[in-house]
Amino acid sequence: MTDQDGREGREGRQFSDEELQDLVASTDSGGRAPTNRTVVLLIAGLAFVWSLFQLWIAQPMLWFGEYLPVMNSSQTRPLHLFFAIVLAFLAYPAFKGSPRDRVPIIDWVLMAIGGFCTFYIFWFADELALTARSGLPTETQVIIGAVGIVILLEASRRALGPALTVVGSIFLLYAYMGTGWLIPDLIEHEGLSFTALINAQWLDTGGVFGIPLGVSTAFVFLFVLFGSLLDKAGAGNYFIKLAFAGLGHLRGGPAKAAVVGSAMTGLISGSSIANVVTTGTFTIPLMKRVGFTNEQAGSVEVASSVNGQIMPPVMGAAAFLMVEFIGISYVEVIKHAFIPAVISYIALVYIVHLEALKKDMPALGESKSFLGMIVKFFVGFAVAGAGFTALIYGVGALRSVLPDLTGPIMMLALAAIYIWLVSIAARKPDLEVDDPNAEEIKLPQVKDIYATGLHYILPIIVLVWFLMVERQSPARSAFFATALMIGIIATQRPLKAVFRGEGGQMAAEFSAGLLDLRDGLIAGARNMIGIGVATAAAGIIVATVTRTPIGTELAGLVEQLSGGILFVMLVLIGLFSLILGMGLPTTANYIVVSSLMASVVVTLGAQEGLIVPLIAAHLFVFYFGIMADVTPPVGLASFAAAAVSGGDPIKTGFTAFFYSLRTVALPFLFIFNPTLILYGVDLGTWQGVLQAVFVFVVATFAMLLFAAATQGYFLARSRIYESAALLLVAFTLFVPNVWLDMVQNPFRQVEPAQFETALGEAAEDEQLRLLIRGPDFNTGETAETTLVVNASGATAEERLANTGLLLMPEGEAMRLDEPMFGTETAEALIDFDFYADEPVQLAAVQVARDRLPEQVFFIPALLLLGLIILLQRRRQTKPAF
Repeated sequence: MTDQDGREGREGRQFSDEELQDLVASTDSGGRAPTNRTVVLLIAGLAFVWSLFQLWIAQPMLWFGEYLPVMNSSQTRPLHLFFAIVLAFLAYPAFKGSPRDRVPIIDWVLMAIGGFCTFYIFWFADELALTARSGLPTETQVIIGAVGIVILLEASRRALGPALTVVGSIFLLYAYMGTGWLIPDLIEHEGLSFTALINAQWLDTGGVFGIPLGVSTAFVFLFVLFGSLLDKAGAGNYFIKLAFAGLGHLRGGPAKAAVVGSAMTGLISGSSIANVVTTGTFTIPLMKRVGFTNEQAGSVEVASSVNGQIMPPVMGAAAFLMVEFIGISYVEVIKHAFIPAVISYIALVYIVHLEALKKDMPALGESKSFLGMIVKFFVGFAVAGAGFTALIYGVGALRSVLPDLTGPIMMLALAAIYIWLVSIAARKPDLEVDDPNAEEIKLPQVKDIYATGLHYILPIIVLVWFLMVERQSPARSAFFATALMIGIIATQRPLKAVFRGEGGQMAAEFSAGLLDLRDGLIAGARNMIGIGVATAAAGIIVATVTRTPIGTELAGLVEQLSGGILFVMLVLIGLFSLILGMGLPTTANYIVVSSLMASVVVTLGAQEGLIVPLIAAHLFVFYFGIMADVTPPVGLASFAAAAVSGGDPIKTGFTAFFYSLRTVALPFLFIFNPTLILYGVDLGTWQGVLQAVFVFVVATFAMLLFAAATQGYFLARSRIYESAALLLVAFTLFVPNVWLDMVQNPFRQVEPAQFETALGEAAEDEQLRLLIRGPDFNTGETAETTLVVNASGATAEERLANTGLLLMPEGEAMRLDEPMFGTETAEALIDFDFYADEPVQLAAVQVARDRLPEQVFFIPALLLLGLIILLQRRRQTKPAF
């Protein structure tokens, strides 16, 4: 073997454009490319019809109700899965060596069986409601359900790889067997009968056809379709070029542009692998040209692309699942997820900047100021925010004057603005995809780029408007945004022809626009195959968690392994979430990790006296779950980036993980300080808005210091003690309450017998913390948990009744009876045995006390930062920005 061959073997091979597109297809839309025209038309036709079906059922006006029956969720979910399974067997080969130019007979057979099993659930929905869903499944139904589950798992294996199929099969075996030498005593159960298992998993509405598939049917498809149409219209290339025009002139500019470009495409994409290949084919070669190694270039793209999955409004489709699983509004999910996602991206841009400083990388073209770019960004952000606020007040005033005409006037105004923006775009030539390997790279100017795609922003504004201002459902909002996108993709070409004085080409351009629309509808549906199958297969895990003790007893297992140390518990939960997420797309990833681990975070936190909001727990496991796309040995996004860069996949994965340390640290921070996710911050008041701005500024500053500490470079190369000091400063800015708790106890103790008195004396809606101690319902051993109650009501008696607690004084002790059924308290204390010999007791009452403001610890932290700056200024040889 030659030296070069050995080096290629170690570093990996750089794929061609065709191979990269095949890589994306094999993971996102199916790698099969039949040569038979009839089969090609069948696959395209099914995908096209699937998109039309989803648009039809999402249409909010239901004008067809007079002529056609309106379908409910028990009918739409099976049809959604019908299309996903049929297309999975047509588009995805069984194995790497299976033919890709034709569909083998066995795949036609599996497709037909899978299609029948899902269509049966749709066609006989009424009969199933009277039989299986009432606990009386017939033998025929059980056979169809058993076959359907096997077919679904095989479709999952083809579309997603073996991970979800293996996990789903293990959960099925566990639900059926209940006991065995591989099943720990802690999670043993009697086992479900075969009939009960199939009924729960396939025939009922809580398994395969449960909430995850329902979210995929109602919300996810529309958002994926919206992203597909936006990309087909040319928005993807526009965003990448805009990022390069704004950032390419800086040190390490291509890497900064990769981060921002991936952030913008992440807004509309549900796949980190597609993000890597879409933006990476352009950004990675340019990063290598300015001095990044193969692995570093690939790692920057991986870190920024995977970060796209935590970026609102789509969050890899997990945002809509959080709405269903947590029971809060979509707007609340976006509110909580926004700051962590944005500061994570800002920190990644800074990490790239530090790498450029360390290696003294040149800029592409004339160098510009990084600090100036930051100032321009914040000015632009402020102007856009002010404009959007003015629009809200303007529409509010119009609605108060002309309530009946507001809708038509806004539609006419939107159409006029669209035509005006297209006329501006028509003055510039259409954007072409650049060749990153060209000998001379000419960076575009922002003034030449931004005008060519301003009309692409309109559907995003419509989406945000309906979600945030009108407070419409995600499905309705996505429908209106997608409808506008359909109008844009069909009309932008002929309108440009008119404005360019090429009226004779109008018919041809209109025809080309319709072809783009058709291709976008087909691509959107094909991108949904894996997600549709994944959400259905993940429903198997959800049903198993609800029907067996594994969901409640995992907390005990983690507690045993951690020895009761809270931080160790969180580390273990993070590792479990990372392992569970390996090889899964974002949607299935979130379903699995949240079903198993989110409640564990809340339960164990309460046992240790830490009250963790449910949304913080879900974001915690979600962040660690998506890190599986980065981390070896699976790290699908890292392998995709290595295929583009020609670097070593494992080394790329580890480097990307190092760049993603900020994403690993964030979940711990907002567990200990939920204010970072704006929990408890009321954005409906100016005081709340100012608090949110303050949190954002401080968190951004802290995250930049964290990035500088982990990179070993601030104003100059850091010494170990300087990096440690930067970490200490960042930690203090993130969670100053930790230090305050050490200095001043946050609570004063009240005797349990005085609880009702303390409740009556508390301010309205003030929170009291109760330590509850008693026998565990499952093990009989003494357990503890912390319960938070609100002092809401006019009198002490009314407030006590509102808590749902039933108190029984016994001398100095306070015994608890079983809480009032249906209250939050009853749900929180469900694991206690109120009928055992040992009583459940109110062991302690804690009331918040007045303390120093936690921000007082910013003073020593900033003084320490000033000392580090003084030390490094002496060694600084190049500007920090």
